[in-house]
Amino acid sequence: MVSKRSNSTSHSKKVVSAVIVGMMALGTGTAVFADTATPTSASVTASGLFSDVKSGFWAEKHIYKLASQGILLGNNGLFRPNDSVTQQEAVTMAIRFAGLEDKINNNAAISLPANMQVNNYFKPYVALALQHNLLDKTSENAAVDSKQTWGERKASREWITEVLVRALGKEADASSLASKATTFADNSKISASKRGFVNEALELGLTNGVDGNRFDPQGSVTRAQLATFFSRAESFNDVKYNNSTEGIVTALDTNKLNLYVDGSIRTYVLDNSTVYYTSDSENKISFADLKPYTKVMVIGSQNKTAYVEVTDSKVQLESTEGTFQKLSPGNILWVETGNTFKEFTYDAGTSFLDQNGAKIEPSALVVGSKITIQQETFSSAKKPVIVQVKSGVINKNGTGTLQSVDTASKSLVIKNSSGAVESYTWDDSLIVKYQNQLLSPSELKTGAVINYTVKNNLVESIEVTQGVERTIRGSLYEVGANNATITYKRDGGQLEVKLLADKPELVISGIASPTVGDLIADSVNGDQVEITLNPQDQVTKIQVLNRQMEQKKGVTIVGYEPKSKLLTLVDANKKPYVVTLDDKTKLTYNSATPTLAGIEPYLTNGRKVNITYLTNRALSLEVIYQYEGKVSALDLTGKKLTLLTTEGQSMTIPFNNPTVSVYGKSNASLSDIKVGSNVAAVLNATQDAVQSIQLKSNVQFELVAVDTSNSRVTVKNNGLISQFYVDKTTLTDENGQAINVQDLSVGQLLNVTFNGINPAAVQLVKVTNGEVTAVNTTSGSPSITVKNYGGTTETFKLDSTSKIMNDTGSALNLSNVAAGNRVEVRKDADGNYVVKVLNVSTQTFWKYDSYAKEIYVKRQNVNDNNHFALSNAAYIHQGDTILTVQSLKENDNIVLYLNNGTIVEIQKQ
Repeated sequence: MVSKRSNSTSHSKKVVSAVIVGMMALGTGTAVFADTATPTSASVTASGLFSDVKSGFWAEKHIYKLASQGILLGNNGLFRPNDSVTQQEAVTMAIRFAGLEDKINNNAAISLPANMQVNNYFKPYVALALQHNLLDKTSENAAVDSKQTWGERKASREWITEVLVRALGKEADASSLASKATTFADNSKISASKRGFVNEALELGLTNGVDGNRFDPQGSVTRAQLATFFSRAESFNDVKYNNSTEGIVTALDTNKLNLYVDGSIRTYVLDNSTVYYTSDSENKISFADLKPYTKVMVIGSQNKTAYVEVTDSKVQLESTEGTFQKLSPGNILWVETGNTFKEFTYDAGTSFLDQNGAKIEPSALVVGSKITIQQETFSSAKKPVIVQVKSGVINKNGTGTLQSVDTASKSLVIKNSSGAVESYTWDDSLIVKYQNQLLSPSELKTGAVINYTVKNNLVESIEVTQGVERTIRGSLYEVGANNATITYKRDGGQLEVKLLADKPELVISGIASPTVGDLIADSVNGDQVEITLNPQDQVTKIQVLNRQMEQKKGVTIVGYEPKSKLLTLVDANKKPYVVTLDDKTKLTYNSATPTLAGIEPYLTNGRKVNITYLTNRALSLEVIYQYEGKVSALDLTGKKLTLLTTEGQSMTIPFNNPTVSVYGKSNASLSDIKVGSNVAAVLNATQDAVQSIQLKSNVQFELVAVDTSNSRVTVKNNGLISQFYVDKTTLTDENGQAINVQDLSVGQLLNVTFNGINPAAVQLVKVTNGEVTAVNTTSGSPSITVKNYGGTTETFKLDSTSKIMNDTGSALNLSNVAAGNRVEVRKDADGNYVVKVLNVSTQTFWKYDSYAKEIYVKRQNVNDNNHFALSNAAYIHQGDTILTVQSLKENDNIVLYLNNGTIVEIQKQ
């Protein structure tokens, strides 16, 4: 490091003066004090920051900065930010900061006063400080009753004050104030020999003390505080460090930065380890926050940039507006401004932009266009860096991403390939294409990647090159073989065929979990649908908007003719209907594999059925074998059951001695059926009485095993293992979409709805594990916000039915949950939120048993559990960096978050 001054003594006094200004003005006892190194230190750059300085640490910026400059040194990769600073460390760092280290003579014999014992490494630094009068030899050599040597003694606030006031050349002034009492509440605790120096610091306006109007003279200073102090004092410093350069940013790329310095351009390589800050903030910024033509300080080499700090965010440009006239040889651009003509010489680095910010060639400028020329102001050349059209006729071809489309105003917004935003309108001649298909402007979706042509300021054509989801409306014509395709007729268009994506979403009013078989395809009266297509042009969603079918519930069969497949029915008003069954009719009766031949024995006179049909073709036929609903009355004397069905119909059915089944109870009876119970009332063969009553219940299980070949699952609830078949149940994922038994995985939670002892529906339970980022305890709208281990944030609205508990199952209140807690959020069997606050344990890592998948930690007490099971999906990290379990080393400090004794998160300190 090289000082710009030849008089190192006066220079060091100026530096230390700036230092005491920074320290004492911020003398809260918690802010800016200092740090240095140890004899075994090694230089650390920002790319290898000390492992004990975590991301977000309050002094991180200053430690990054001084480490990159070589002022800070570490010890075996550690900085020890909370350690107190010794006197020898404080002196050593001050020498480096002042740019005096090159005056150290390690070969000279060094003799220090008898009572000023320091470690050998620090001797040259202390000797130099005595030489430049930063330390008073007599007072420092005075005998002190201390078990520590002079060098290893902790630097106190009053000691640092004396050193810095002496460096300012104010010893005489301090002596005249020695007998004056300070205004601090702890004045009596200030050493008599130091009181004059403290008073002088007050006279100079360098301190206001610490909290409670105290000076805290014997208070120690941490290494992080000292680092921050020196970093902030650099603004008063005229020392030039060999690897620090300040200049103007002339160009930015993701991996490089061009800097204008003293008339020349230097290129600095950037990478993922480069950090970015501003001079007026402690918080990191991103590369995207850097702006061309602002002033920055760069620390590092041109091949490896460690630190970039914006020192002046003002853009170093000036603008000239005028009317473009012509281009001349030699890259000269002529502009008329203020009734005069000005010439500007541009080069390959000058950017030409249209009025939307898109790049154009200079030759694209149109005579008469209004333009703005921005010139740099940091060199005598004042080179034009940006020439932009303000107004004029636009004719161009471009590539970009649609930001918005407004069909009412016939306008759209495009983010072009250079990142600029453009706005255009269109007329009725606009042509829109996607994969050789003509689209309407209404089918354009935000996010689509397009090629576009603009002529006379109007969008003439758009070609979608990379689509996003789009929707089409039409009528369903045919469902293909194996439910792999659909054919539809677009509104005002022709027939089109599309492939169905895997598990497309189906929405049909009145059907809880529809399948493709529930769709009505017909050449004349097919469902009116809205179809969603993904970027691969596959159907991901079909929503039935309208269907022409008729629906009749509880109608009575008069007769059925197997040969002609004609079914005659009458409704409750004795009105007759005749429909034809065919192979496409959806059949439902008491069978897992319904067929037309299998249902025919049920189609007898007097049998009640539900039917939907188009004209005279039966679309679906359901033989009524049970009614589902809520018990509104149970007459044990008259032996009648009254249900309020799911359709809102009240129905009274007689019973004699019905069997009653309840999940988990072997001897259920009518006493288990209460008013308000949800039940399935199974009818007898003649459909005129209840044969059995099945109580509906919801139970949550953990999936233990899956037998896909037999559609059988093994589950656990409250420690009890059981099995049941799911071949006749409705299986859905956590979003209600149909799935197969092959989609189930061990460890998942299942909410199962039972009709009696038979599972009727199985749904996967969504489980969210993560960190609480916010808690809202406001009455009427309580909620928690959780960031899961994938980084996605979700807010869960809670109510009086929600449950909050700790890992042992004990009930908690929302007030017991705080930001930073780790939680598991799920819904119970009844659909109510359950929030479990996970157990946390701070440990020292020992080893990992990959065979047993267990983490071993070092015991703090002999009876401590020292091994824990590790979840397969455990989140292992240090800050935002994801780690592998194999990367953990013995003696690493770790925090474990446990769910039922199993580790779900490891946070390395």
